[in-house]
Amino acid sequence: MEILETQDPEKKRLMDEAKRHKDALTDDVRTVSENTEKMIKNALLIGGALALTYVIVRSFSGGKSKKKKTQAIKLVAQAPQSVDSTEEKETNDGESLLSQLGTKIANEATLMLLNLAKEKLSEYLQSGKTSNENH
Repeated sequence: MEILETQDPEKKRLMDEAKRHKDALTDDVRTVSENTEKMIKNALLIGGALALTYVIVRSFSGGKSKKKKTQAIKLVAQAPQSVDSTEEKETNDGESLLSQLGTKIANEATLMLLNLAKEKLSEYLQSGKTSNENH
């Protein structure tokens, strides 16, 4: 094949140009693969943060369904008022306070995780802008 290349300079030039295009295409595919890998990692990080936040919120909120809550409210409303019911209200207020504390902690954790996800997303977008400017 080298004999043919030396005989035809046009063919040699075309083969060199094809090799350059092939190398450029390979580099572009490698860059796209790296960017896709970064996007997938960031998406997994954000999804994990959201899932963790969801689990934390569900664990602190007690996980009672609305039916149970409304049934409990109806039972309390139907019960005759006595000294015992005022003691139950005080303990319910105590549980409510604990529930409120848990909700506040869960909200703060959610805020922290969302801020972390926002920072990672902005870093990714900035890196995408710089890579687009370089090409």
